[in-house]
Amino acid sequence: MAEDSDLERTEEATSRRISDARAKGNIPRSRELNTFAIMMTGGAALVMLGPGLANGLQDIFRRWLTFDHASLADPGLLWSGFVDTALSSLMLFMPLAVVLVIAALAAPIIIGGWLFSAEVLQADFGRLNPITGIARLFSVTGLIELVKALLKTVVIGFVAYWVLWRKRSEILSLAAEPITGSIPHLADMLVWTFVLITAAMLLVVAIDVPFQLWHYYHKLRMTKEEVRQEHKESEGDPQIKSRIRSMQRQMARNRMMSAVPKADVIVTNPTHYAVALEYREGEMRAPRVVAKGSYLLAQRIRELGEENHVPILRSPPLARALYKHAELDQEIPTALFAAVAEVLAYVYQLRSYNGGVGEMPQIPEKIEVPEGMDFVEDEV
Repeated sequence: MAEDSDLERTEEATSRRISDARAKGNIPRSRELNTFAIMMTGGAALVMLGPGLANGLQDIFRRWLTFDHASLADPGLLWSGFVDTALSSLMLFMPLAVVLVIAALAAPIIIGGWLFSAEVLQADFGRLNPITGIARLFSVTGLIELVKALLKTVVIGFVAYWVLWRKRSEILSLAAEPITGSIPHLADMLVWTFVLITAAMLLVVAIDVPFQLWHYYHKLRMTKEEVRQEHKESEGDPQIKSRIRSMQRQMARNRMMSAVPKADVIVTNPTHYAVALEYREGEMRAPRVVAKGSYLLAQRIRELGEENHVPILRSPPLARALYKHAELDQEIPTALFAAVAEVLAYVYQLRSYNGGVGEMPQIPEKIEVPEGMDFVEDEV
């Protein structure tokens, strides 16, 4: 498919893509780094532990190759001696083995981190396909592995030749040394030669590690469509999210409109804004906004108020101030207490008059709003 082409994969891998790859056990690895770390650690350990290992082996061989008449006559003693020698050898080389195990575990963590994935333990018979294997041999990756192998051969071969050539006189002089001195001398030469040759692999590692990191993230690159699809899956489809928000707004509006018939008064602009207030003495600390809206929504609030005989008071400054500064289902701001109290006083007097008590109250003409609470917008 076109989207699988490297030419189409122009986008860097996202964090989710990398996380999914790690979950499948796909992380950057450098075999050259692992080999170098194990060999170099082993060489350094032999340099430090070599004398102790040599003395220990000498003692073990002395005990194992020393026989007496009782040992030869009793096979059980021979077996116990063998077991004792095997355990002593195991304990002697245990520090070296532990150091090598630590190096083998630590080296991969340097570039790929620690990871345990059960998925890589599952059987994959596709790896046994000979056609796929042959294709890998003639792929770009196979060519790169061939170049690395040739580079290792040249570098290590050159360093080995250089080290041996410099030590040729020492090697020839071993024949003239006594056996007790030539063996430690030879062992020391071999260990240091091994360390120097192994150190030459550092050049290969310095090339391989950056390449493996680049190759890993290059393979995980994505197409623009894959990035968009992942964004949709993680963030949600914008159309669906917009639809959900629209439904939520509609539900909130329906709840708000159902509260209008219970309001005590509706303050209007009169056409641009409408705010419905409710106050229950003894139950509320201050009047509460149960509905508010502008333009068509304000008109609908007024219509519901008229249908349910809710008093409607025209007060443009107060309506604008309530619309701007009062939140839905919240108490009105403290600065508007006095203005709203004047409105509620009128409503209570009107309610008493409609009940046959008292006189018709005078409609408040000018309700003072604190400076800075009112605002003016284009109302054309």
